[in-house]
Order: sequence, then structure tokens, then C-alpha cells
Amino acid sequence: MTARNRIVLSSDHAGIQLRRAIGAHIAEHGSVVVDIGPTTPESTHYPKHGEAAARLVASGDCRFGIILCGTGQGIMMAANKVRGIRCGVCVDTFSARMIRQHNNANMLSIGARVVGEGLALDIVDAFLTTQFEGGRHATRVDMIGALER
Repeated sequence: MTARNRIVLSSDHAGIQLRRAIGAHIAEHGSVVVDIGPTTPESTHYPKHGEAAARLVASGDCRFGIILCGTGQGIMMAANKVRGIRCGVCVDTFSARMIRQHNNANMLSIGARVVGEGLALDIVDAFLTTQFEGGRHATRVDMIGALER
């Protein structure tokens, strides 16, 4: 199995229900879901869940990551601390397409207390089906990478 169709999902306690819905949706469309939890609703710390998912993407084990917390902001910040990760919070499909087309994002963050399930699934679809445009955008993505070095 290649990383090409593997997508890691993670969240804190606030995102469990929406994460499960996203996982089922992605699996229905033929991707392999790597759900790294959590599985119980006890309060947990989003930085460790964002980092764990980001490490699977950065290592090449998974092609993309989708992470959730209450707003999507905190878990996104944690994921972006891992070298090689480009993660954005999206609350609409336009932004999800643009972070793939222009920023070659490899992770998507969604606020489980901000976005309803129907819209979240549309955002995920937009993110996963959009290709990076390259060209002038590749130069800019390279500039982002240089900031990590």
C-alpha cells in the first residue's frame, strides 16, 4: 500500500464525531483512512494530536492529513510546527481549493465547533480533489520551505 491514497485523521475531544463522519466519507471514496484518535470524549490536548498526524504526513507514510479541534486553529498551529507541513484552516470550499492550488497544502484543519458536517464533507472533497498548480506558486512554496531551514 502506498501513501498515495492514505489519509491520516486526528482530532482532540471536540472533533471526534465530525472526524468519524469525515473518515467514513473518505473511505467511501476509496482512500485508506488512518484514524489515530482519540476515541473517547475525555478532554485531551490538541497539540499532541496535531503533531502525531503531521509526523505521519511529513514522513511520507500518509499523503494528506485532516485534523480537527474546536476552531481548527490550535491543532493547525501545532501541525505547522512539524517541518514540511503546510496546513490551513478552512471554513469554506474556496479556501480548501486555494490552499491546495496555490500553497500545495498537505494538511487540512477544520473547526468542529464552527463547521457543520455537510459543509465539512464538501471542504474535504474540495481539498482532496484539487491539484497543486505549480509554476509561480512552486517558487512561493519553496520560499515557505526555506523558512524552516
